Amino acid sequence: MTANLYALGAIALWTTLAALGVDLKHIPPFLLTGLALLAGSALALPQLAKTRQVWRIPAATLALGVYGLFGFHFLLFMALRHAPPVEANLVNYLWPLLMVLLAPVFLRGSALRAQHVVAALTGFAGAALAILGAGSAAGSGGWSWGYVPALASAFIWASYSLLTQRVNAFPTAAIGLFGLVSGLLALLCHWALEPSVALSGRDGLLIALMGVGPLGAAFFLWDKALKLGDARQIGILSYLTPLGSTALLMLAGSRPLTWSIGLAALLIVGAAALGTWPGRQRRAAS
Repeated sequence: MTANLYALGAIALWTTLAALGVDLKHIPPFLLTGLALLAGSALALPQLAKTRQVWRIPAATLALGVYGLFGFHFLLFMALRHAPPVEANLVNYLWPLLMVLLAPVFLRGSALRAQHVVAALTGFAGAALAILGAGSAAGSGGWSWGYVPALASAFIWASYSLLTQRVNAFPTAAIGLFGLVSGLLALLCHWALEPSVALSGRDGLLIALMGVGPLGAAFFLWDKALKLGDARQIGILSYLTPLGSTALLMLAGSRPLTWSIGLAALLIVGAAALGTWPGRQRRAAS
């Protein structure tokens, strides 16, 4: 139950990421990724300064953290620039399905129960319905190359979330180190590959909000959830993220919520309830 609460906290923050990304789409993606990750890593500075254990994590674990934090967000921001934002956001949020289905591949001794499979497919159906409905409401359709980085970012986050449970245990404060290295790497790429831009005061405020929330506190909550809970259940619960994220995108774009979003909400909430039910049932039986 505690793990699910941590996961829900991360999910609530992540629902704001795509809307903030669209508002900041005029900022080069490496620059946006770097500044936001540095802002988020600042939350862990007191702990990083207090203990040397965080700085002694294996290089492979640090590389995994950079792969997850840097790779996921850079590809997501690229997708939001080259595909319709609502559709790209929802393709990106196929990562809960990938996380559930890939759990047996990445985690030894992890098997899929019938409830997990049914819940994952139900959540996928809800996300797909939201994609199709949102695309119809926007009057858009067809293929966009922006969906490729969106799908790639989905795979990166699913595999990162699962692989953090394969490496040697590390303190949650190390997420701040992951963000710090990833942010510096992104800024180096910006310096080498992107034109310089001037940021307004509003840009700075929105980047700070992105860093403290979806690119900061959410990572720490997510890591705690994965350390305490069942990755399959947490993955299914995460279908709430694309639902909330898409609703915010539609409201921010002054697009009315449609019947398809309402039906998608029922499917996704039902999938989350079904997917988390086995864990509660086993604890009650024990």
